[in-house]
Amino acid sequence: MEKKRIESFEDLRVWQKGIDLVKEIYLRTKEGELSRDFGLRDQLRRASVSIPTNIAEGFERYSRKEYLNFLNIAKGSAGEVRSLLRVALEVGYLDQPTYTQLYNQAIELSRMLSNQIQSINQSLK
Repeated sequence: MEKKRIESFEDLRVWQKGIDLVKEIYLRTKEGELSRDFGLRDQLRRASVSIPTNIAEGFERYSRKEYLNFLNIAKGSAGEVRSLLRVALEVGYLDQPTYTQLYNQAIELSRMLSNQIQSINQSLK
């Protein structure tokens, strides 16, 4: 089976999954108590948007080292999202099923980013 050539960041599965998480975060923060906690809501939105945005920015750079740096930032943002989701759960803004769904999406992104980071690190050796 032939692999599809990656020509833009939009072709990256990890970027696509990042966009999926952003859409879910925005959907879940439009209503309910979380929508009225502007600080937590906005921080959660910013952290989620940071994931695909940093993947895209890094992809558009000219060096693998720069790309690697932006992937690391995206991975950090995925951790931030998980932490903020836990806060939202603990203060009663999210129910357990919603938390679990969003948390699992963020974990999947972290794993995908880790794999990409490791692959690039190997190619730089």
